[in-house]
Amino acid sequence: MNKQEQPFTFSIDTLLYPLLFVLLIWLVFAIEIRFGYRFNKYGVYPQTIKGLRGVLFSPLIHSGIKHLYSNTIPLFVLSSALFYFYRPIAFKVVIYGILLSGLITWLIGRPSYHIGASGLIYVLFSFNFFIGLFSKNYRLTALSFVVVFLYGSLFMYAFPIDEQISWEGHTAGLITGLVFAILFRKTIAKSKKYVWEDPNYNEEEDEFLKYFDENGNFIELPHVNEWFTETDEISKEISEINYIFKEHKE
Repeated sequence: MNKQEQPFTFSIDTLLYPLLFVLLIWLVFAIEIRFGYRFNKYGVYPQTIKGLRGVLFSPLIHSGIKHLYSNTIPLFVLSSALFYFYRPIAFKVVIYGILLSGLITWLIGRPSYHIGASGLIYVLFSFNFFIGLFSKNYRLTALSFVVVFLYGSLFMYAFPIDEQISWEGHTAGLITGLVFAILFRKTIAKSKKYVWEDPNYNEEEDEFLKYFDENGNFIELPHVNEWFTETDEISKEISEINYIFKEHKE
């Protein structure tokens, strides 16, 4: 896997892809309302062959306007963070995250239709949080704390505290995000290492430290002008040359 060549650079893609996905889930909901359809049957129905189709379709389906609205903002924010900080692997996290979290939900879920983009939201939340901790990059670590500050309450909904909520889908998303953070941790941007962080660093050879004594006091070293030194050497060589003058006679 290739590491990011120019990490943390903003482009239109950072907002475009998250916005398109948000618009897509709203479009699906609008079609349901406009034409009186109910797409719930296309959600994940655990441990049935027919229910496997929900692995692909369930993130697009929501039970109502409240459900849709509650997923819209975190989906946009977390996916935007993903595309900004982890652009080279962003699509892999989203696509594989939908598939893996859906399959885990299909394996562990209760016999009911599991719908909504919350499974993907938990993938993004978990991935952004854990990979920042693994990265040893101060910016990504800071992102981890921002994610927890904004959406730390998501952790509690990964447990069966409400029968109306698919905690199985949430748990599946958390597990998937953690797995991806472990798998992709070597592909992310690393903090710049300074020369003194090198294991083979020798402070006695450091040109900067030569200007300080063992107590940290500044030492003024004798100034040597290389240009004048070279000029003196050339002049010395010229002075050692013997010239012989002969009068020109016709």
